[in-house]
Amino acid sequence: MFTSLSASTLRRMRLTNVSQMRVQPGRLFSYALSTTAPGPDSVRLPVSFDQARHVGFGSRHASWMAVSFKLPVHAPLELIAEAWHHVLSRHGTLRTVFLPGEASASSAPAAAQAHDDDPGTQCGGPQTDLQLVGVEVLGGAWEELADDEPLTPDEIRRTLQEHFDTACDCFARPSHRLCVVLDPAGQRSPQIVIGSDHAHVDAWSLLVLARDLSACVEDLRAGRRPGRGLPAAESFAAHSAHLQQRPFPPVEVVTRWREILDAGGGSMPQFPLELGALTPAPPEVVEIRDVFDAEELAHVEAYAAEHQVRLIALAVSVMTRLAAELSDQPLRAVFPVHSRDDARWYDSVGWFITNSVLENDDAGYRASYAAVKEAIRLGSYPLAPIMRPYGGMPQSPGMFAMSWLDHRKLPVNVDEHLEPQHVSAVTHTDGVMIWFVINASGLHLRCRYPDTRQARRSIRTWLAGLVYGLRAPLERSGFPGS
Repeated sequence: MFTSLSASTLRRMRLTNVSQMRVQPGRLFSYALSTTAPGPDSVRLPVSFDQARHVGFGSRHASWMAVSFKLPVHAPLELIAEAWHHVLSRHGTLRTVFLPGEASASSAPAAAQAHDDDPGTQCGGPQTDLQLVGVEVLGGAWEELADDEPLTPDEIRRTLQEHFDTACDCFARPSHRLCVVLDPAGQRSPQIVIGSDHAHVDAWSLLVLARDLSACVEDLRAGRRPGRGLPAAESFAAHSAHLQQRPFPPVEVVTRWREILDAGGGSMPQFPLELGALTPAPPEVVEIRDVFDAEELAHVEAYAAEHQVRLIALAVSVMTRLAAELSDQPLRAVFPVHSRDDARWYDSVGWFITNSVLENDDAGYRASYAAVKEAIRLGSYPLAPIMRPYGGMPQSPGMFAMSWLDHRKLPVNVDEHLEPQHVSAVTHTDGVMIWFVINASGLHLRCRYPDTRQARRSIRTWLAGLVYGLRAPLERSGFPGS
């Protein structure tokens, strides 16, 4: 990290990885579920395009993502487990398991890396006859992960990484795990960490899980029916079936996707600057830059409104200018968009993310905003029929993706006093991804890239230019402290 973080900032939802997450010392417990075994009579559920790509690569470490938060009240493990069972009963995808199939001869190479906290970087994957079936949760049991010994924060971080690498395997039954850090002195409320293979959750889902478990714990403590105030949650399988029933995308959308892939040499966009040797994929580097506090954010959003655009247009404009100045290329980036196209999916858990591409060669604000709108439109159609001729979404080392997460606009959120964190695994990567994360405290960037000498130089140059460009409206207007 390159900036000091104020206490108010630390209480906001931030993207981090397990090696950098905030964790309290204490005793670490994991709740292992038992389920029925899938059988020949199990009902097969629809597998989404992204699930097939992700799980088609098979078992591998670091394919999980997690949410961490503090419970709003003190609660014993037995009550937390009871609340968790009520959460499981609400969300069908948490009661489904994948059964491996045989990869076809035309499968993509199995050397692809896990980019599993990236909603937009699961690009590629063998075509398999995977099966997704429902199971029944029979019960569960707590286990302590360190022989009755309190752990330091560093020990908890290492233990969580190792534990989720195993427990959250994509073929596990189930592929998620509830963990709790208890303060031996009983002064701090329990810290919850829920990990899951990416096939069953996205970033939005993590917020839903944190909200639902917190609510159910509070209800049980108060003697109320758990989850009584929570809205109904439709299953992700219903969403997958909904997408499969939609008509084939319009010709102009298919044509535009073909143009995009052709422009990338038959693959998704790559970062325009040198990244060094990417095979095998190097370890990741994660950097966080705080760009705006709350007051600065409001000022820059007002500046964008004066130009009849939104804040995202300013960010795209800055990156378009960077791409032109540093590489003499247009901006091209994978752009994840959510597929919760109806309010009935807002309170559901699942992988409601699909991919688009943002392409822009005009740094003007209006042109940049138009590029965002086009990317959203391209991502609003099911990708399975579009990518079928390519054998899946084609990916090459060096892929570049940007994600825009404005928590203020989500219909589901988590109270800041619960200290929520979106936690990814520590892994290897051969691509670059930048998250723009906005909330009431301001805007920060999270960037993950390969740990090579060339990538460090290129990415730090890019991030320095990006932060400077984003803050330029403050300097032009003489904003105090800019």
